[in-house]
Amino acid sequence: MGRVALVTGAARGIGRAVCERLAAEGRRVAGLNLRRSHEPRPDLAMPLIECDVTDRDACARAIDRVEAELGPIDILVNNAGVTHDAMLHKMAPEAWDAVLAVDLTGLYNVSRLVVAGMRERGFGRIVNVASVNGQKGQVGQTNYAAAKAGVIGFTKALALECARKGVTVNAVSPGYTDTEMVAAVPPEVLQRIIAEIPVGRLARPEEIARCVAFLAADEAGFITGETLNVNGGHYMA
Repeated sequence: MGRVALVTGAARGIGRAVCERLAAEGRRVAGLNLRRSHEPRPDLAMPLIECDVTDRDACARAIDRVEAELGPIDILVNNAGVTHDAMLHKMAPEAWDAVLAVDLTGLYNVSRLVVAGMRERGFGRIVNVASVNGQKGQVGQTNYAAAKAGVIGFTKALALECARKGVTVNAVSPGYTDTEMVAAVPPEVLQRIIAEIPVGRLARPEEIARCVAFLAADEAGFITGETLNVNGGHYMA
């Protein structure tokens, strides 16, 4: 039987591509929706569970269901994320709280519930989806940049905690990717962004998913605490 993988933010974009890639590699995949308001996707051949990752009780129920149906979770991909952009002096407290709650606290909520079992079994792969804007910053995204920078710090700390337990913790940091989130950027702004990317285009979700799958592989056991940048040269760390 293939290893069990859980992906958050699984209904579309990068999350959906990750689910498809892992399933193609023989993983038994379950996905959590980012928000309860997201409709399940019947075209995805996997359990797709409605769960608000900011709700700790809902996360616990969802993970219990996944493990009851598929078995213990071996691979966790923390992909759930939202944006609420505004210049800081115009940013409502609700916009700050919403982004930090999903993009950072949601990471804690789900990871905490699966990492103990991984440690006990002596195997686990946790891959956290960060962002180029958590590394270089972006105007109008103090909330999102802070959350994604926090994802990278979380990744390094948890990697140190789990290194001797057979559990690796890494981050993939995508650049601007052809998803619904990026499609919402005004066209004139998006064209300026693409002009700054050395390869001259947006990433495809499948390209991000390939990197996630690499870090989630059994053979990736000597890679931990790392951030894999997938941004077309937009930011070179």
